[in-house]
Amino acid sequence: MSAEPAPSSSLSSPSAEISHPLAIRDFRNFWLARVCGVLGTSAQSAAIAWQVYDIARQSSDVSESALYLGLIGLAQFLALFCMTIPAGIVADRYDRKKIICVVLVAQFLLSMAFFAYSFLPDPPFWGLFALSAVLGFLRAFSAPASSAMGPMLVPRHLLPQSIAVNSMAFQTGLIAGPALGGFLVASSPRLAYGFCAVLTFVAAALVLTLKTSTKPQGVPDVSKTRMMEEGMAYIWANKVIFGAITLDLFAVLLGGATALMPIFTRDILSAGPQAFGILRASPAIGAILTSFILSTRPIRRKAGPWMFASVAVFGLMTLVFGESRSVVLSIIAMIVLGAADMVSVYVRGTLVQIVTPDSMRGRVASVSYLFIGASNELGEFESGVAAHYLGPVGAARFGGIGSLIVTALWIRLFPALYHADSLDAPEPASAH
Repeated sequence: MSAEPAPSSSLSSPSAEISHPLAIRDFRNFWLARVCGVLGTSAQSAAIAWQVYDIARQSSDVSESALYLGLIGLAQFLALFCMTIPAGIVADRYDRKKIICVVLVAQFLLSMAFFAYSFLPDPPFWGLFALSAVLGFLRAFSAPASSAMGPMLVPRHLLPQSIAVNSMAFQTGLIAGPALGGFLVASSPRLAYGFCAVLTFVAAALVLTLKTSTKPQGVPDVSKTRMMEEGMAYIWANKVIFGAITLDLFAVLLGGATALMPIFTRDILSAGPQAFGILRASPAIGAILTSFILSTRPIRRKAGPWMFASVAVFGLMTLVFGESRSVVLSIIAMIVLGAADMVSVYVRGTLVQIVTPDSMRGRVASVSYLFIGASNELGEFESGVAAHYLGPVGAARFGGIGSLIVTALWIRLFPALYHADSLDAPEPASAH
């Protein structure tokens, strides 16, 4: 393997300390933009789920409604799946700031389309399905560019912290967004869509303030097909990366029963939209509290055991949520689930990025997002289908037990991942 290319601009030069204040300001603005962007997109997804469930319940039973929810997740996943590799290549060839700006503007327009759609007196399901597919398409391009750009904005000695904080921004937005969407949709779906449009507009404005160069360094002079082959070969050969992203893929895929939260809220717990909002907020509470703990007491050793333990807790809490008939117990289970998910994301995100050179980060991030971020949507589809045949409680049992089995199996299949220890960034290899 060739030596990792040095990061771009003066951040890797002897004058790094001079550019340090600029880098910190840019990273702060980028972090805020990432939180706003992911928060808006995730809140919008929750609003879509509630609106779809309302539409489906008017003409079908609970099992059919679950299938409708699953189809919305499938629409986003198919778009993500088709565009993942092309999006990673784009992130490794072109200015990542420009990519993110274009995507955020498009997401703003999409939020306005959802907002307009919510005024229809009897909105057809196919319209929400089509708009959700467009959302998945945009997310495919946003994720790799955002993930790869964060480490470019800080000096090397701050790389582990920047990766962790960037991952926390993504995960916080990903978990807090549905909570926000749940609270807003309790008043009106159009309120949720309008607020999401505002968040994406703010995110775009923040990205435009960045001054640090975000053009990829060390881009190979090869065809896009060759770049795709190199990216896939790199991930396959690096068992720490491959094991980490596939572990989360199957855990989230099987543990996606939280996508059925509208059904659990109304039909299992006999509660309303206010309880739905609190339940959607519960994973965010656990994730945010954990992120504060990790920011002051970061995990430095035994990274692999920490990751596997957190995925096991995630599966266990999915089981508890499925068996619960108490709103309070369900909230507690979701808080612990969110905390465990944050630990997993923190460890996986840091492990993957510290071993990936800048010229590969876009492609690795795109595949990682397909396996992890897109698995949320595929998990929604799996849970919807499982609930259609097994009922919502049966779907949660299936997912929770499956997550625990996958955790045990991956310890045997990927011993290098389980024994991964340090989360400190290695020094770049010197050129010879």
